[in-house]
Amino acid sequence: MQVEGLSINLATIREQCGFAEAVDTCLKHGITSIAPWRDQVAKAGLDEAVRIIESNGIKLTGLCRGGFFPAANEADWQKNLDDNRRAIDEAAAFSADCLVLVVGGLPGSSKDIVAARQMVFDGIAAVLPHAQAAGVKLAIEPLHPMYAADRACVNTLRQALDMCEQLGEDVGVAVDVYHVWWDPDLADQIARAGRMKRIFAHHICDWLVPTKDMLLDRGMMGDGVIDLKGIRRMVEAAGFFGAQEVEIFSAENWWKRPADEVIATCVERFRSCCQV
Repeated sequence: MQVEGLSINLATIREQCGFAEAVDTCLKHGITSIAPWRDQVAKAGLDEAVRIIESNGIKLTGLCRGGFFPAANEADWQKNLDDNRRAIDEAAAFSADCLVLVVGGLPGSSKDIVAARQMVFDGIAAVLPHAQAAGVKLAIEPLHPMYAADRACVNTLRQALDMCEQLGEDVGVAVDVYHVWWDPDLADQIARAGRMKRIFAHHICDWLVPTKDMLLDRGMMGDGVIDLKGIRRMVEAAGFFGAQEVEIFSAENWWKRPADEVIATCVERFRSCCQV
């Protein structure tokens, strides 16, 4: 039986499965929407991955990831832009809903976060014409401030939406609950994103207390403190009814369990903790 409204980001079972096996596991549990990472696609081969997707009638709620724009020198800057153009082409090959952008942090030994944010804006502006020509939407994913230095210097929906307003309608946001649940401005900014029609993706997991590793200890929905149903109500009130995409990095728990158990749990928790 197909599970409507649920997508699996393949990072959730990346340690257990290659691309084809991950797809098969999702299909076994009635899930026909996924979001792979580019390294998973590369291991399978882009052409083969596209064949698997098309032959099984699967929808991509996103491709992870583009971004990492800031650079310490011109050569690295051009390299980063070229990689983003390749990511756009890969997203286009899958007809993905969006290319998720993890925008990057401080380049080299820089301590200038304002300049890093400007490089993010300039980088997205530079590759946007390529994305528009390919029919690919770009989704800025603001990350929790703990990642500002090394992964993403865009840390709130407000910051991301300010960029979107200047860049144009083909640039929006991925609302990942792990990164935004704490934000006192969250309700207003989700509503703003809705008015702008810029919510391109909604990612779910949970924030554990205590969290033992800020990158690799995300919780299964229902095991932590995030008001998942409350945030979903905000997202739907803003006009986004796309799939909720489970994205869990869990080195010491879920990545050590059988993929079949992980996906079965995702389905159960989606139904009990996330649907409104």
